[in-house]
Amino acid sequence: MSRQHQFKAREENILAMAEQLLLESGDGDITLDSLADQLDLAKGTLYKHFSSKDELYLRIIIRYEEQLFEINRIDDCPSAGVARMIFQQLFNPQKAMLLNQIEERLAASVTGLNRLFGELYDIRRQRMKRLIVIISAYLKDERSSLSTRDYLSSIWAMGQGGAGLLNSSFYQRYLGRRDTLRYAFVQQMLELPSHYPADDEVMDEDMQELVEQIETESEEHRNTNY
Repeated sequence: MSRQHQFKAREENILAMAEQLLLESGDGDITLDSLADQLDLAKGTLYKHFSSKDELYLRIIIRYEEQLFEINRIDDCPSAGVARMIFQQLFNPQKAMLLNQIEERLAASVTGLNRLFGELYDIRRQRMKRLIVIISAYLKDERSSLSTRDYLSSIWAMGQGGAGLLNSSFYQRYLGRRDTLRYAFVQQMLELPSHYPADDEVMDEDMQELVEQIETESEEHRNTNY
């Protein structure tokens, strides 16, 4: 294995272990000393890959966004694509919520990470455009008058709320099982368009507006300092 491949492999191990420690910590923070100990690396080796702990956290978030994007790129039927959107938020709710909290904290308080934030938003915009295509195709298949924007918002709200509930120890202790709740959420979202039938084929102008909005925001983000 070349030195470049060794470097990339070690970096992937660092990111995976850091993510695991973050999830185990429960408070969204770890120390580089504990990370180096777990990996049996010198602390200085970590700085060959990441200039700071904040950069490490942001790289974990970028890695997660890349994983989501690859899942959404699967080219099968629109209904399966919609189901995956929901499962992404519900399969590991602790991870989804924790990384979102860390991202909000970094965006509000950290400077000097413009390039990495730009990378994160570029990947996210690509994923959003893919989600819009899947949703629009599903609404067309279902002959629904529900707009792409409203359906995407509904999926997002269900996913965020469901992740919070699934991450609740109260729910797990008293109210039910995670697997049955996930299934119920997916079924509700797949059935939602049928409650808004269209008499004729609907022109999905909303889809193009959303894509144009994403492109406009892309330019705005490039001029934003973090």
